[in-house]
Amino acid sequence: MQKSTYTSSRRKFIQNSALATASIPFLIQSPNAMAQMIGEQKSKSGPLQILILGGTSFLGPHQIAYALERGHKVTTFTRGKTKPTVHTELFDQVEQLIGDREDNLEALKGRSWDAVIDNSGRRVHWTKATSELLKDNVGIYAYTSTVSVFYPYYKSGATEAKDVVRSMPDQIEDESERRNYEYGIMKANSESEAIKSFGAERTIVVRPTFMTGPADRTDRFVYWSTQLSKGGDIVIPGREMDPVQFIDVRDIAEFMVRLIEEKTSGIFNGVGPASPMTIRAFVHGAHAAFNSPVNYIYMDDYDFLDKNEFSFQAPWVMDRPKYHGISRVDNSKAIEAGLTFRPLAQTINDTHEWWYSDAVSNERRQAYIENAQALHNRQERLINAWRKK
Repeated sequence: MQKSTYTSSRRKFIQNSALATASIPFLIQSPNAMAQMIGEQKSKSGPLQILILGGTSFLGPHQIAYALERGHKVTTFTRGKTKPTVHTELFDQVEQLIGDREDNLEALKGRSWDAVIDNSGRRVHWTKATSELLKDNVGIYAYTSTVSVFYPYYKSGATEAKDVVRSMPDQIEDESERRNYEYGIMKANSESEAIKSFGAERTIVVRPTFMTGPADRTDRFVYWSTQLSKGGDIVIPGREMDPVQFIDVRDIAEFMVRLIEEKTSGIFNGVGPASPMTIRAFVHGAHAAFNSPVNYIYMDDYDFLDKNEFSFQAPWVMDRPKYHGISRVDNSKAIEAGLTFRPLAQTINDTHEWWYSDAVSNERRQAYIENAQALHNRQERLINAWRKK
């Protein structure tokens, strides 16, 4: 397994005075000092045996790194196909079980762990089968869900007590809407299966919003780091007060491990930032990671954006009725339970370093560069049309 040159050293980031100074507003608005202090301490719960279903993709390697740092032992259960792109050197310290959640759970039988983290529950019957198999031999079941359980997002301020989507409506407008419903329904019903097996007092459900950070497989946030680092024209879509929500994958990873340590059961919206943020504040904050001259171009006309098929650029989503609440989810319960947030500039900087390291293949970077639908390839035409308007 090739060792990545990627590093996410918090000390390196803090020592960079320019970046540290630029990110002061975000240090003020988030309890990151507390997160650093918590992260540097060993777990007070004592060493735990943690099983991660998945563990090699996006969230898993960060959970592994944090769990090992805090003195825990980690086992993963995967098909053995996905290779991690961060913390690769740590997998020598991890017991790696091979199987398939569809039809081969043999490696999990007759084993016991203190907790299981389910990152790969992409089918309801997968969650049901593993939770039923493990319920008598595992103390806590932590299921990684999503705010998509609230689809459609008609109302703002969704709390953990809000009803979630359980079934498909009779009328579906298009295939994209069908996929949104299917994903939300699958996650909502998977949450229920975990709770049925383990009971509410032994189940943790975390519902992240858009996750970003090193090892992101979606490329949804790449525009911001690549374009802001180069400088020049930067498109900012949406109206001045359009809100955005997002979360650093490492903040979710560390939150889940700490919930397990503290045996804190319940459902939590894994949503950041700590305080409300607009898309404009997001872009300006992200730029704090770099020292490049930029020209912001604010495209605040929804009719223009609709006409040019530009309604989404993570973390911004056009404020239409079915998406009104997607960036207005309530995170107060999670914050009270210990969810903390890295400065935005740190997230952008670390992701940028990872994207240009040998952890990301040249083929993948080239595919992104050549993607005709990506904003960096559309923005010249968009800007010309906007100026003519």
